Amino acid sequence: MPRTALIVIDMLNAYEHEDADDLVASVREALPGVTALLKRARAGESPVVYVNDNFGRWRSHHGEILDVALAGRHPDLVEPVAPEEDDLFVVKARHSAFYETPLAYLLGRLGAERLVLCGQVTEQCVLYSALDAHIRHFDVVVPRDAVAHIDGRLAEAALRMMSRNMSADVCEAAEVAFDD
Repeated sequence: MPRTALIVIDMLNAYEHEDADDLVASVREALPGVTALLKRARAGESPVVYVNDNFGRWRSHHGEILDVALAGRHPDLVEPVAPEEDDLFVVKARHSAFYETPLAYLLGRLGAERLVLCGQVTEQCVLYSALDAHIRHFDVVVPRDAVAHIDGRLAEAALRMMSRNMSADVCEAAEVAFDD
């Protein structure tokens, strides 16, 4: 099996934005899938890479982003997915995890060929990250029970697009295998 990396998208969130109330319920549903993926990836020594918005804080770093998220409206959604010491972190400013970030270079150095994308928002950052991963020739896996959405209909359409147009393996988190 090709080397697999778990990409955790935008899970460090203070939930103080316009769509937060629509997102929170879906994050609660996705949280068990995300935490299960984190546990299995770490146990299998697969790389775990957090890619997170900086929310316009241009002088921030991963510790500060985590602190802001934990001090936000829903720390209960952040605590279970907080990065561990060996996890990697990439700050992004736009929707795609790849857009003007060092993620592709980092994944190349790690020897990753297969990416498991989890996090939020399915119809935005997950979709655009899946497209950018696909055009960079990564195999893409998106566990539907480990991604959260704002609009359920758009999320279902995004999952269909990822499967059909990007050859993504859209599955359940329990079906995802990591490196042994």
